[in-house]
Amino acid sequence: MSVPVAHGRWPFVGHTPSMLRQRFRFTSSLRAEGEVVRLFLGPMETYFVTSPELVHEVLVTRGANFRKGAMFDKFRPYLGNGLVLSNGPFHRRQRKLVLPAFHRERIAGYAATMVAAASDLIGSWTPGEVRLVEEDMQALAVTVVGEALFSTEVGLRAVDEIRRSIFVVIKQGMVRALSPGFLERLPIPANREFDRAVARMRAIVLDLVASRRADGRDHGDVLSMLLLAQDDAGSGMTDQQTYDEVLTLLTAGIETTALALSWVFHEIARHPEVERRLLAEVDEVLGGRPVSADDVAHLVHTRRVVDEVLRMYPIWFLMRRATAAVDIGGVRIPEGAEVIVSPHALHFDPDSHPDPERFDPDRWSPERSRDVPKGAFIPFGAGTRQCVGNVFAQTEIVITVATVLAKWRLVPVPGQPVRVKFTSAAYPVGLAMKAVPRH
Repeated sequence: MSVPVAHGRWPFVGHTPSMLRQRFRFTSSLRAEGEVVRLFLGPMETYFVTSPELVHEVLVTRGANFRKGAMFDKFRPYLGNGLVLSNGPFHRRQRKLVLPAFHRERIAGYAATMVAAASDLIGSWTPGEVRLVEEDMQALAVTVVGEALFSTEVGLRAVDEIRRSIFVVIKQGMVRALSPGFLERLPIPANREFDRAVARMRAIVLDLVASRRADGRDHGDVLSMLLLAQDDAGSGMTDQQTYDEVLTLLTAGIETTALALSWVFHEIARHPEVERRLLAEVDEVLGGRPVSADDVAHLVHTRRVVDEVLRMYPIWFLMRRATAAVDIGGVRIPEGAEVIVSPHALHFDPDSHPDPERFDPDRWSPERSRDVPKGAFIPFGAGTRQCVGNVFAQTEIVITVATVLAKWRLVPVPGQPVRVKFTSAAYPVGLAMKAVPRH
């Protein structure tokens, strides 16, 4: 079967300029060219899969035929061989060792950290104060993940360095993923900033791992569980393996949560009826007391709002590499070929999500959400490579939203529209909102 080459290909550099210049508009346009189209990132040929059915095949049904792709290789000097990048038997071993740290019972314990961090944040606000919401939510996400990972005073000092460095790495990493390899070796400011941030993160996390291993006690945090975990042969993780998993959890656990929280408050401020229902639900469920892990299941409308934000503001794209030749939708994908999937393009496909530009939390009601095809909503991936921290992230977002709305409304500041910076996802810039007490 002949596979069309996507429009917008440049000589020598392929589709990379079109992707970087047009971003979401370019990848969303590809569904009109076929269920599978060819893209060139520089000289590298890739297969872009546009339909949810075929995406489900790549990620789930035929997931065993794929491993993490070239985009993730660019992150290997930073993330090492953690869950995001590892493959095969080693990945299965590591996932089995890491999963207990994110069991629902453990997440219920982390909920206290989430409530305390959110309460500390809103306790620092003053009536009428203008807050840069994206900065507040980034700081909050770092605090929650850092304290869940490290807990101790020594660990909290590591959180300060993470707060300084993590977003440099995340944002510059996506540019590297799309660029030819020689560019990352050039001594330009962006590369130097990236390399310095990685070096700082590596030094402080390895020091913390070494000191915690020497201590030998269970501190009730994720790092303790990683160090104490053993496989079926009775072997645990080395310091390097632990470091790789810590950096993976930090990167994955901070970006999605911080972005989702920022966009939640932006969207509910733009939709008064959504906000009114949220406030009524929070008041009814909480009755004036702090939120708990048990409340999350009862905050039904809040969870629908969160799902709608995750639909509208997901990661841009991800890549897989075929480990053997495989047929996808009648197209023969050669062994070693790279396959691209765009959660953003899938989430804005009108065939799966009618009127996709409209913010509509009720599309996640049981009677409507059952019509969403498999593969059409993948904010945390799917299959055996689904993010292990997805329930942690969703719980944190719901708890934070409920904690904030129990006390405050965030109101847009006239004349200060939010700007959007596109990297691995849509980042809000200058999301200025006024803190207004509810009572």
